[in-house]
Amino acid sequence: MDVQRIIFDESDWVPNNRRLPVLYYQSVFITEDGTEEFARLFTSHGWQGVWRNGVFDYHHYHLGAHEVLGIGKGQGKLLIGGPSGMAFDVNAGDCILLPAGTGHMNLRASLDFEVVGAYPPHQHADIQTSAPSKEAAANMAKLPLPETDPVQGSSGPMMEAWAVPGRPG
Repeated sequence: MDVQRIIFDESDWVPNNRRLPVLYYQSVFITEDGTEEFARLFTSHGWQGVWRNGVFDYHHYHLGAHEVLGIGKGQGKLLIGGPSGMAFDVNAGDCILLPAGTGHMNLRASLDFEVVGAYPPHQHADIQTSAPSKEAAANMAKLPLPETDPVQGSSGPMMEAWAVPGRPG
């Protein structure tokens, strides 16, 4: 499985997360429908609030949660990183881990496009569509890191990519 790491600078009003990279896991599953597999995988690694739907077709981000998006079915093009971000062609079986503050939106999707999302324990998605206040941005920077990688658990690429001094990575 190939995992790309990308850091996004601020993009217009979208803060992104300049400390933690977005992780793009390609081909976690080789399947036409990995919806249930992603739900089980995320849950087995302690991620919660599992949902199934699509991705909004407008720029948004979350201050109160890191978010994982598993492409269960179909294919699409997601813009990650705000207005000046990067477009990702995603297919069933791919997965994107978004640190809090990272802008994302759906540019186009097949009719059968279905995404499975989840969050670390005690974190909840708050949909933001405007620039954060200084206080909100400071709170986002203090958001706890997940205990496990949503795809590979305690030994996954997130553990190294999001490592901080004093925390096992």
